[in-house]
Amino acid sequence: MVEFQEKCRVASIDQMASDVYRLTVHAPLIAAAAHPGQFVMVRVADRYDPLLRRPFSIHQQSSGGTLGLLFKTIGKGTNILAAVTVGDSLDLIGPLGRGFDLERERPVCIIGGGMGIAPLCFLARQLLLSDRQPEMDHVLLGARNREELSPLVDDFIDLGYPVQTATDDGSMGQHGYIPDLLDAVLPAVSRVYTCGPHPMMKIIVEKCRQADVSCQVSLETHMACGLGACLGCTVPGADGKYVHVCRQGPVFYGGEVAW
Repeated sequence: MVEFQEKCRVASIDQMASDVYRLTVHAPLIAAAAHPGQFVMVRVADRYDPLLRRPFSIHQQSSGGTLGLLFKTIGKGTNILAAVTVGDSLDLIGPLGRGFDLERERPVCIIGGGMGIAPLCFLARQLLLSDRQPEMDHVLLGARNREELSPLVDDFIDLGYPVQTATDDGSMGQHGYIPDLLDAVLPAVSRVYTCGPHPMMKIIVEKCRQADVSCQVSLETHMACGLGACLGCTVPGADGKYVHVCRQGPVFYGGEVAW
C-alpha cells in the first residue's frame, strides 16, 4: 500500500448547505495513487489543539492532482477546517485503507445516506472509465432534507446516472428511508455499493444477502491515527474476531462484518 504525507494547498472551499462543506486541495501524490473508497487523515491546525488528525473519505479526485473532501461541521476540528481559505496549507496523509472492488461490466447500484454519499462520488466517476454507460446502473441517495441532499445529487446527474432520492422529511424524493427503494432495483444488479449510517447499511446488507447479490460497505468509525497503530477503529467481524477499519477497510464485503 502506497502512502504519502503532503503539504497541500487549498484550491477551494465551498459551503454546500448550512453545515456541509466541500474542500478541494492540491495533493498530486495522493491523488495519483488514490482508489475509490480510500481516505486521508488531515491535520486541521498547526497547533496541539486539536491534537489528532481527522479522517475524511476521498470524495473527488482529478488527473490534475486535486482531491475533494466533503464534510459536515460537527465539532472543533471540522469547524476549524470550514474556516480555511484559498491558499492555506493543510497536512494530509494518504491514500489510506482498502477501497472498493470495481465491477467493470455488469450493472451495479450505488446507495448512499447523508455524508456517506461522499466516497460514492469518486466511485461513480471511476466506474465510467471502463467505457460503461451510466444508464445501466442505479443510484439511490438519501439524507435528512433537500438542503443537504440536492447538491450531492447533482454530482451524479452530471455524470449521467439515473438517480432516485428519499429524505426523512419528504422535502425531496420519497418521504422515508433510502433502503425502501432498493427492493425494486436488486433483481437488475450484480453488486451494491453503500456508505452511510450503520442501521441503513445493516438493512441493505440483509436485503442483498436474501437476494444473493454482492454488497460492499464503507464503514465510518472514529480514528486516532488511521495507520493501524492505535487500534481505536476496531469493529466486530463476522468470524468472531475484530477487524481494523483503517487497514482492513474502510470497505468490506457485507458478510465480513458482524451487524
